[in-house]
Amino acid sequence: MIHKHLLVPDRVRRPPAEGFSWVDRRFLRDFAAQLSGDAVFLYFFLAAVSDRQGLSFYNDSTLAVRLRVREEALVAARDELVVYDLVAYQAPLTQVLSLPRARVERAGPAALQELLRTLAAEEHSAAARRNP
Repeated sequence: MIHKHLLVPDRVRRPPAEGFSWVDRRFLRDFAAQLSGDAVFLYFFLAAVSDRQGLSFYNDSTLAVRLRVREEALVAARDELVVYDLVAYQAPLTQVLSLPRARVERAGPAALQELLRTLAAEEHSAAARRNP
């Protein structure tokens, strides 16, 4: 096991005096691998520049210049984030949202069949107890 220790003790990060920013670790664990690189980059940028409520108001051309991407790529990246329910967008505002709850994995057909068999057996048992 790695023993953690500060590498540069006099440079420990502190919350900024002005502004507000953080990224929930679940973003990396649960979402980043499913997104394009541009979408991940945009998410980090928006998280860094947003206020306490997650709001920022950069227009597309400014964002594209700051991130060094084409506007079309920026729009596609933002659309990805909207689809995954990570940001809300209504020009000129973008809001970084709290992360959605963990998604339930869908069971395959075999698991669904087993669940239906179990439910049918329970219903059969309950019916037998009601009508001896």
